[in-house]
This record gives sequence, C-alpha cells and structure tokens, in this order.
Amino acid sequence: MRTLLVKNATLLATMDNDGQEVPGGGVYAEDGVIRAVGASGTLPDRADETIDARDMVILPGLVNTHHHFFQTLTRAVPAAQDADLFTWLKTLYPIWARLTPDAIAVSTKVALAELLLSGCTTASDHTYIWPNGARLDDQIEAAREMGVRFHAARGSMSLGESAGGLPPDSLIEEEVTILRDSRRVIETYHDPNRYAMLRIVLAPCSPFSVSPDLMRESLALARASGVHVHTHLAETRDEADYCLARFGKTPVELMEELGWVGDDVWHAHLVHPSTAEIARLGASRTGACHCPTSNMRLGSGIARVGDWLRAGLRVGLGVDGSASNDGSHLLAEARQAMLLQRVGGDPAALTARDALRLATRGGAAVLGRDDIGILAPGMAADLIGFRVDTLGFAGGAVHDPLAALVFCQPATVDLNIVDGRVRVRGGDILDVDVPALVAHHNRIARALERGG
Repeated sequence: MRTLLVKNATLLATMDNDGQEVPGGGVYAEDGVIRAVGASGTLPDRADETIDARDMVILPGLVNTHHHFFQTLTRAVPAAQDADLFTWLKTLYPIWARLTPDAIAVSTKVALAELLLSGCTTASDHTYIWPNGARLDDQIEAAREMGVRFHAARGSMSLGESAGGLPPDSLIEEEVTILRDSRRVIETYHDPNRYAMLRIVLAPCSPFSVSPDLMRESLALARASGVHVHTHLAETRDEADYCLARFGKTPVELMEELGWVGDDVWHAHLVHPSTAEIARLGASRTGACHCPTSNMRLGSGIARVGDWLRAGLRVGLGVDGSASNDGSHLLAEARQAMLLQRVGGDPAALTARDALRLATRGGAAVLGRDDIGILAPGMAADLIGFRVDTLGFAGGAVHDPLAALVFCQPATVDLNIVDGRVRVRGGDILDVDVPALVAHHNRIARALERGG
C-alpha cells in the first residue's frame, strides 16, 4: 500500500459543501485515495511519504475543462494578434494544417507542464484537427508521461468551405472516418471507473465546422458508450449570425434540436445565449466552461456566469487555446473570472472563493466526476500547495490566505500531487526536462511558421 501524509498547512481549504477551511490542516491518503482530512494532529503520524506544508495553502487540484493544447505552437502569431474569432481561425488554419504527430505530442507536454505549475491536476483538451497522421493516441501517450488526469476529446471538423463551413476543405475529415476513429479510441482507452486517469470525450468542433448529422451521430455513439460530449457554443455574434442564416435558429436552439443538452454535455464559452436559453440549459443540467481570458482576447464578450449558476448549469473554468489566451495558467483564469464578472458594476458578483470553487469542484461537475475537486475521505488524492510566505502574497496571506490566491499576483504551485503522487515539488516538475522540452517545442513552432 502506498501512503502519503501532507501536514501543517497554513490553511487547508476542502471545498466541501460546508466550505470547511482548516488552519494547520493536512491530508492522509492510501493508494491515491484520501482517507482522512483535518487538523494535522488528528491524522496518522507516519506514511511512506510525508510532506510538511508549513507556509502553504493546500486545496484540491484545479480542473481545466477546455483547452487546445496544440495551439501552444502558435502563440502570439502577429497576423492573429488583433483579430476576431473567425478571422483568427482563418489566419491560423493554414499553419495548423502542418501539424504532425510529434507536434501534437510536444505541445501536449508543454500545455500540461504549464497547467501543472498553475495548480491543475485534471485537464480536458479539445483537439479538432488531425493532419499528417496525427491521432488522439499521440496526446494520450504524452499525457501519461506528464502524470495528469486527462479527459481526451476526440474533436472533429467535417464541414469545409465548399459546403458552407469555415475551415478549408483540406482540414476536414470524412464523417465515417471520424465516427470509426471515435469508436476506436473509446474502446481502446476510455476508463469509466472511479479515480480514472484517462477518459475519452467526443467533441465535434462547432456549428460552423461540423454537420448536424455528425453532431447527432457523435452524441448517439457517446451515449451508447457512456462517454461525455463537448463542443464550442454561442461564443461570438458571428456564430449567432451564421446559425440564423444557415439553420434559422440560434446556436443554442440548434443544439437543443440536436439533443446536445443534459448532464453528459458541456459547452465552451456560451457568451451569447438569451435569458430563456440559459434557463433551459440550467433546467437540463447542461455544463458550461467559462473562458474569460480568451473571450476578452478575441473580443467575444462577457459570459453571464452568475446567471448560469442561478439557473443551475454545471459551471467550470477553462484556459482555452494557447493561441487565444497565450498561456495555460488556470489560477490566473480564476482571477480573471472573478474580475470580469465585476466589470458590470457589482463588486461582489463573484467572490474569490466562488472562483476557486469553479476551478475545483465546479470543473469536476462539468466533467461528470464525483471523485475529484474536494478534499474529503473517499476522494482522489489530487491536491496542490501554494507558498504564501512570498513577495507576491506579502500582506494578503496575513489577512486571508485563501482569497489571496485569487486577489494577489497569480502564483505557480510549490506542490502538485496527482493520484497521491508528487508531480511538482519546490516549484519544479518532477521527471521532466523542461528546458529540453521547450527547445523541442520551439523547433517545431519555427518549422510550422516557415511552412515545413
């Protein structure tokens, strides 16, 4: 049996239903499962590995519910820096067409390294472009090496420009191929068990890049296989105009007609639904991923997160693609979420603790998991620690160390534990040569820019 003891935290925030916060708290785990949480003096005093969390705030690992790992290769591309979503996509599609299996693997590792350092322990990725022999398998192997709990989305695009879609025809796949490969990756990789390290998601890209038939058939396959589904929805006004012109419906109305609502569905962005649509999505317990930085970066608008929560949607956070956020820092995203909800004039619209709940147990709910996001007996031993005796937290940690994580300068973790195994210690990712990884990644990024 593999045992772990984390003790003496300045503050331990459980994120449980009572919002329990324990000064001097700790966690004891066996084989990657939490067995006890509480004041350090009440926990077992011995373990295979004991970590003194003095001067740290300990909380559940953060959960990222929307990303595009491959986009780390195209950050800050000059021609796409000041573009709206549709222009941004058309600018980057030709570069992404040169992606290779190696590019998919190395960008996955870079994105996950950033996420680990920002406090993420579980991540979902949405890759929808698979050129030049690239496959979801390339991501899965890379994620296993990084030691992160991974929800791998088999994304897809099937509607090219010649058929009225946005992407070039050279980047789409035949729908029969998409569905065949979707079945293959589910049968090969999906783990439905509690504490699973790997689950599969089916994720047709968007209403402007996938046919309604593929949306329906992907959903049917997912539900027959017991996996969740994910897509972009109502991100921009352009998308709304496209759906009204092509289908005579708003994006949300289209998804409702196709059956894409319910507790096994989550949508990214959801910036432009109507009040009535938010109410219907909430009633169906559909999930939503808030991506504040990306929405600001592309000028997409401000999502009504407070209304989502009041309506009953399952709500989490996502950093979104690293070419529309240009970073993968999930704690920074929690801070942006808090601040952006206040822009409308209500300084209490989203509190620091609200933002952290979205980033932990909220994300777990969006992914359909009841085994992560909370520090409690029977939950997965996924936990993170931020040192608060640092310059960036000077003063803030004295008054409210948990809120300081969100209000003060976004920090990187000192400690990150996934499945009871330490992945970051002292601010360093274990078993990863980060300089070599960055050098490899940048060589591929330069090759993509040059066109070969």
